[in-house]
Amino acid sequence: MTGEPARVRQMWHLMEPLHAVLYYAPAAFEEAAALGYDTEERWASYFAWRAAPLGAAGADQVVRTFHSFAPRVVDRHVPAGWAVADPDAVLAARLRAVDRTYRALFGDRVEGAGFAEAAALARRAAEAAAPGVPGGLGAANSALPWPDAPHLALWQAATVLREHRGDGHVAALNGAGLDPVESLVSFAAVGAAPAEVFASRGWSAEEWGAARLRLQERGLLAADGAATDAGRELRTKVELRTDEEAAAPWRALGEAGRERLVELLGEPWLEVIGSGLLPSENTLGIGKV
Repeated sequence: MTGEPARVRQMWHLMEPLHAVLYYAPAAFEEAAALGYDTEERWASYFAWRAAPLGAAGADQVVRTFHSFAPRVVDRHVPAGWAVADPDAVLAARLRAVDRTYRALFGDRVEGAGFAEAAALARRAAEAAAPGVPGGLGAANSALPWPDAPHLALWQAATVLREHRGDGHVAALNGAGLDPVESLVSFAAVGAAPAEVFASRGWSAEEWGAARLRLQERGLLAADGAATDAGRELRTKVELRTDEEAAAPWRALGEAGRERLVELLGEPWLEVIGSGLLPSENTLGIGKV
């Protein structure tokens, strides 16, 4: 893959880890526990952190905007999570969690000129993403006030950009006629991640098998569960449409701005990847698609 789609995808691969530390960092679990969330597993806080920009969203809205989770998984945490802490309290706590996590990872550099410059560039890109898909997570995060601290503004920009891309990805999957479980099955079939990695999304073996059968009937999967040529072509089209939907922020930033942001974030990216906070296999297919 070359040209603009490759550059757009490169920026996703660069920005995603800077956002995703929220879901795994010890400070985030401590902040969630202080709010009253059960932190024996990560899902109660995950749904709270990610859905809070939507307000006190119901389960149906979260199922629709997150797309990949089985409704029963969402139902365990939404809307019950808002009885633990309201969305405004969650939003404040997630910034505290990011502040603590970034300071633990990057030290005093968060106060430096490099982070300030990176934050300004990332914010320019993120502001070009608004309003995005109405009712989507990108638009919801775009509507939040910007933090004053540069490292928190950088994280918020990364969040707006990844959720803006995610909204476009959901639209591309829906346009391809792939429901949530079919989206995961077809993604596993092209080697994005082993099928076991997607078990966290809560679909039963029966639901997974039924989705495989539906995709086989469409000629998208072979009998062994591997993607056919048609299946690979469809997933390629989905990813390219996702890149197209995510391109506007990077066009607005311009080539020089984008390259400078890559330069500024290269070392922090390596430090996040090397920290061990993030899982080596992920459901997003980063590094695989």
